[in-house]
Amino acid sequence: EPKLLHQIRIDIPRTVPVSPVFTHPKIQALMERSLLIWSIRNPASSYVQGINDLMTPLIMVFLASELAATSYDEVHVDQASDEMLDRVEADTYWCLTKILSDIQDHYTFGQPGIQRMISTMKDIVRRIDPDLYTHLDTVGCDFMHLSFRWMNCLLLREMPLISAIRLWDAYIAEPSEGFSTFHVYICACFLVYWSPQLREMDLQDLLLYIQEFPTKQWGTQEIETLLAEAYVMKSLFHQAQRHFTDGSSPSKS
Repeated sequence: EPKLLHQIRIDIPRTVPVSPVFTHPKIQALMERSLLIWSIRNPASSYVQGINDLMTPLIMVFLASELAATSYDEVHVDQASDEMLDRVEADTYWCLTKILSDIQDHYTFGQPGIQRMISTMKDIVRRIDPDLYTHLDTVGCDFMHLSFRWMNCLLLREMPLISAIRLWDAYIAEPSEGFSTFHVYICACFLVYWSPQLREMDLQDLLLYIQEFPTKQWGTQEIETLLAEAYVMKSLFHQAQRHFTDGSSPSKS
């Protein structure tokens, strides 16, 4: 437990370090307690770097609700009472627990869930953008290196928090497997979104670009486009997995 707590305390200050919400001592203490309790209750995976990021949309949404804020820019921790923060902590913990229960094999030994999702994403990209797939293969860009963080942190480090909240809203609204199956299609479409730029880059430039995609100005329009494309891809491919391996085209009937 001391080692576990030490790692959590290292990671929490790195969580959205530019945000006054997540650098606030009360929020950091809230996160520390929730992560420690979850990790003790789930020894099969325990704490893994990246789980700290998964708390951020939940905290922001619940805190905004408690404060009756009309926008996330109006969320100020000092305006929240201790009772409000207790409710935010409880709601965040149980929602985090529910989300992780569906993707816990992301964080167990060997991370088989992430391995599986990256393999599926690779197949989707091969089908929907063969030119990009070929270019990535030619320059030696491995999909594991390219998209591991996307799976581990559910794209929270790749876009503004407000955009990620809209994305997660769609995941929660999915009948099942929003944070696993549908997320793979989102990641595939996210990669293909940048295809024109990526196909012009060598490996070094490509790796630098994917570390910080120019998404800081993303808003509702970009997320809605991404969601729409992912829904289309899922409708075409998810019920026809054999097409990933046999090279045939999915039925559109």
